[in-house]
Amino acid sequence: MLATFVIFLREGVEASMIVAILLAYLNRIGRREHFRDVFLGVGAALLLATAGGVVVYETVRSYDGSRVQTIFETATYLLAASVLTYMTFWMRRHARSLSKELRARTDAALDGRARWGLGLLAFQAVGREGLETMVFTLAIIFSTSTAGALSGAAIGLAVSLGIAFAIYRLGHRLNMARFFTVIGVLLMVFAAGLLANCIENLQQLGWLPVLNAPMWHSSRVLSESSAFGDVMHSFFGYSDAPTPLQLLIYVAYLGVVIVAYLGILARSGSRADRQQAAAH
Repeated sequence: MLATFVIFLREGVEASMIVAILLAYLNRIGRREHFRDVFLGVGAALLLATAGGVVVYETVRSYDGSRVQTIFETATYLLAASVLTYMTFWMRRHARSLSKELRARTDAALDGRARWGLGLLAFQAVGREGLETMVFTLAIIFSTSTAGALSGAAIGLAVSLGIAFAIYRLGHRLNMARFFTVIGVLLMVFAAGLLANCIENLQQLGWLPVLNAPMWHSSRVLSESSAFGDVMHSFFGYSDAPTPLQLLIYVAYLGVVIVAYLGILARSGSRADRQQAAAH
């Protein structure tokens, strides 16, 4: 539940922020008649992502408990961790210029066939977030209970819509950079857990027969099958019988990406300070 809450909160805020920027700009230039075109693009993107997720889930569920499902889960964990890492760093680098880029693309759409152009712009922007969310949700559902994952998703989506409304109404007075920094660190912790789950599956499949002897058994203290253990497993990659390779990959990944992420933050802050000093 916690994992899907954070995922839907982050992805929902990013997608909603894009839509809010588009609507705010259209409202500012007096083109509110194109709001409907933006909403049509958003609706089509959400429908496509949801339908794709349902089809994939139902297909994989038909192989429940089989080797095929384990292989698919492993690929999903690896893909989700890779995309999470990439999008976190991408958003950090492009957050400052996102609004400017969207306004420029909106102007280009309005210069041409506005209805199709704006609808396609909204579809592309929200569709990318929707497909990413679909992959992450599948990875979480495979590692936790479906009901808990969907509950967290619903709450995260509701909170993200509230934040989106605040973005639309308050604009630059919200500190979105700080929000994405905190969420970015949380998502990298989640990605480390996905990689640990991926290693666990690869060792169970016999494809990675190295450092695969459990270091300890903590199921009596906290079992993965318990409610709290399920949350810890789905978000932090907790295992009640971890192998040395799982722990090594988990720690190494977090060490590398967090140092790199904080390094980007420091460089961005220094650049902003230099620009501000130059302006004065």
